Amino acid sequence: MIMPNTFREKLERNEPTVGTHFLSPDPDLPEIIGDTGLYDYGEFCAEYAVFDMPLLYHMARAGQCANLPLMIKPDQKSESFWAQTALGAGFKSVLFTDIRTTEDIVRCQQAIRPDTPKNGGHMGVKLRRPALTGYAPEGYVQDLESIVFLIMIEKNVAVENIDEILSAANNYGVDMTQWGPADYGFSRGEPNLMNTPEIRPAEELVIRKCLEYGIHPRIEIGDSEKAKRYIDLGVRHFCVGWDRFFYQSNLVQLGENMKKIVEGL
Repeated sequence: MIMPNTFREKLERNEPTVGTHFLSPDPDLPEIIGDTGLYDYGEFCAEYAVFDMPLLYHMARAGQCANLPLMIKPDQKSESFWAQTALGAGFKSVLFTDIRTTEDIVRCQQAIRPDTPKNGGHMGVKLRRPALTGYAPEGYVQDLESIVFLIMIEKNVAVENIDEILSAANNYGVDMTQWGPADYGFSRGEPNLMNTPEIRPAEELVIRKCLEYGIHPRIEIGDSEKAKRYIDLGVRHFCVGWDRFFYQSNLVQLGENMKKIVEGL
């Protein structure tokens, strides 16, 4: 059965959205995230993770059980393959990394949109999870059209050509951008730039330009206290926290507290 894309539905209603990242190859994670009822989607950061095709299927099933649409962020060199695999498993959005040129945007669009005259994509009919209980071809096309299409704006060359990049993004149906401060500084030969105030003019330029072009800017933050500045800049979409750091910070806090207790014995 094709599940509705509730993430897409919120965007169409112009409502703000909040997601969270996970890197763990444990299908319990999307189920745990969804069961909280607090997040609009879970982003599997596949670019940084170890996984295989069956795992994506298990993750998508777990997400559907908890009414949590899933996003995949694949590595650029294998992005088309893993994007199509994730959609076949039941994922509902794709975040493409390392956008440098308008040609990159075209390639990403072709990977996820249906191969029809209207859509101009390269995605044909694939008998994967959405087909298990049968569906009409029209439903399959509509499902692919509902996939939320995101791109990273994180390279110096993309920021230098931001109008060209966002014009192409508009033409090819990009729904949302994600600012990437780490890669931006890295691509400028300034790896620590993200940790300095000098990163802000580029960040604010990208946010402002996205709003001008009618494309939703999304921001990644580690905690809710950082949201206000971005809201004041016009941002209404956030992805907060990473499972790895949640585990690490809670492990440190628990360990430090227990160490104080046992040292007093």
